[in-house]
Amino acid sequence: MSRQKVVSSLCGLIVVDKPVGMSSMDVVRRVRRAAGKAKTGHAGTLDPLATGVVICCLGKATKSVEKLMGQPKVYQTMVDLSAFTTTDDLEGERQEVEVADPPGLDVVTQACNKFVGEIEQTPPAFSAVHINGQRAYKLARRGEQVDMPIKTVRIDSIEVLSYTWPMLTLTVACGRGTYIRSLGRDIGKKLNVGGHLASLRRTAVGGYTLEKAHMIDRFESPITQEDLLPIPE
Repeated sequence: MSRQKVVSSLCGLIVVDKPVGMSSMDVVRRVRRAAGKAKTGHAGTLDPLATGVVICCLGKATKSVEKLMGQPKVYQTMVDLSAFTTTDDLEGERQEVEVADPPGLDVVTQACNKFVGEIEQTPPAFSAVHINGQRAYKLARRGEQVDMPIKTVRIDSIEVLSYTWPMLTLTVACGRGTYIRSLGRDIGKKLNVGGHLASLRRTAVGGYTLEKAHMIDRFESPITQEDLLPIPE
C-alpha cells in the first residue's frame, strides 16, 4: 500500500528577524520545517551579514511574494568611510583610502541628501544579479571581471542618526531593488573618502516591522495557523 503525502494546509505570512550569518533561504528552510513542509517562499533577500525583517509566505500566500517585494523598505546601516572593500561590506578585502581631512557632519549630510529621489545605481559585483545567465557573485568569486548593469532605484529618505569619523549611521527608506551596500560605497565616493557597510539591519517592509517579527529560535517549535498573519489584499 502506497503512502499518501500529507500536505500542510497552513496559509499566511510570518515575519522573521533574520540573524547575522544566515541566508534568506536558510530562514525559509527553517520556517518550512516548522510549518510541516508547507510551501514557503520569502519576499525579499537579505545578505548573510545583514539582519532584520524577512517576510515568509506560506501556502497560497506565496502568490503574494511579488506584491510584498514591491513594498517600501526601511534600513538602519553603519557605513565605514575609511575604506572600500571588494564586496562593499565587511566580508570583502579592505582597500584603504588615505584621508587627511575627514569631512564634517554638514558636508556628510549634504552628500547623503544628493542620493534622495530616483538615482542610478550600480549593484555590487558580489550580488545575486544575473549576468549572462549566471549570478554575479559566482563570477566575482572566480576572479572574473564583472560589468554590472546600471539600474534606476528610488531612495525616499536618508536620515543621519550619528557621525563620528569614520563611522556614519543612517536610516534609509527606499524602493524595490535598492542596494544599501552600493549606497554606502557611493556616498563615500561622493565625499572622496572610502565607503562600505559595517552593519545593515532591515527594520520594515511596508507595514511589516521588527515589532511583528519572530526570532529564529521560535521555529524550533511547530507553526500553527494562529501564528500567521493574513494574506495582504
